Amino acid sequence: MPSPNERARLLDAARALKMARSAHAYVRGNTIKFYEWLASSPSAAEVPTGPPVWICGDCHLGNLGPLGDGDGGIEVQIRDLDQTVIGNPALDIIRLAVSLASATRGSDLPGVVTARMIEEIIGGYEAALADPDASIKDAGPEPDAVRTVRRRALGRQWRHLARERFKDADPRIPLGRKFWELATDERASLTDALADPRIAETVLSLEDHDVKTRMVDAAFWMKGCSSLGQLRYAAVIGMRSGGKRERFALVDVKEAVAPAPSSVPYAVMPEDPAERVVAGARTLSPHLGERMIATKVLGRPVFVRELLPQDLKLEVEQFSRSEALAAARYLAWVVGHAHARQMDARSRHAWRRTLLDRHGVDLEAPSWLWRSVVELSGAHEAGYLEHCRAYALADA
Repeated sequence: MPSPNERARLLDAARALKMARSAHAYVRGNTIKFYEWLASSPSAAEVPTGPPVWICGDCHLGNLGPLGDGDGGIEVQIRDLDQTVIGNPALDIIRLAVSLASATRGSDLPGVVTARMIEEIIGGYEAALADPDASIKDAGPEPDAVRTVRRRALGRQWRHLARERFKDADPRIPLGRKFWELATDERASLTDALADPRIAETVLSLEDHDVKTRMVDAAFWMKGCSSLGQLRYAAVIGMRSGGKRERFALVDVKEAVAPAPSSVPYAVMPEDPAERVVAGARTLSPHLGERMIATKVLGRPVFVRELLPQDLKLEVEQFSRSEALAAARYLAWVVGHAHARQMDARSRHAWRRTLLDRHGVDLEAPSWLWRSVVELSGAHEAGYLEHCRAYALADA
């Protein structure tokens, strides 16, 4: 078991390696640079202010994907809400656009594709604002990347999740590179937290009150990128009712910290970081938020969620031109739909009118969004090269 200092060193090294692998990985893992730009660039003053709603706050490509509803159905929603606040919805649009632009450049597509992709982002987002009650079918043609991962999600069961995470269907967590042994105080605190009756009722969605639950196994989980360095645990929960065979669930226990984005003035949000994440998730991504609770481990705020076999992230290695445009419109609709559900008709109309009025002359996309993407792409590219240089020097 690594000591606390050794654990911190290993986590820092893992995060540096992940972010050095590609410019797109650097964009995904460096939320702070986005908000540094927002606080310092004159161009950021041109960004319009929309109605205050819960926003993702870190709305990049990898933070969207299919989520199970607990009854076998799935829907593409925002799947990571660590940075959620009540804020300006334009920030989610920009962050998504920068992420998609980075993925497009990584696919060796010409810059004109990025320009057209910005048009599709605004088109998809505005379409969601027009009708918050519309279904995902109104987002336009489903991109191949989404279709592929959705089909995978539909056929997945516990055994697939267990074999993927644990290498076999045995519910014990194998210690090694990703899963580390818990310290005595960690295990005791985690056991107490997972004994909370709300775990069965909310996280596991158990309607049978006679079901007995127990923590079968748990480990420290080295996972993610921007969250590395914070508390993160994987735990297997056993569920048994009467003489029936015991069933298992995998839960993710993740520390919540102060968000990078600032909330709008006078926004009423939970002061506890974990309660804030849960509140944002229940508003933006009901499939996820409805199986989350906030609690504490070692006196620090954490949120607990069940990981369903259907929960998958979008992993895009290469985009074709048509795929990039389809993904931009589709994913922007998903984000716009999550925002639109929180607005009344007048607010939606006014926000949509603002976006339409700011379209460019040559491109059907607002100049503020294009300039934001250009500036942020340049800042991230420079930051990525400096990161790689520092990583190489440290490695040497």
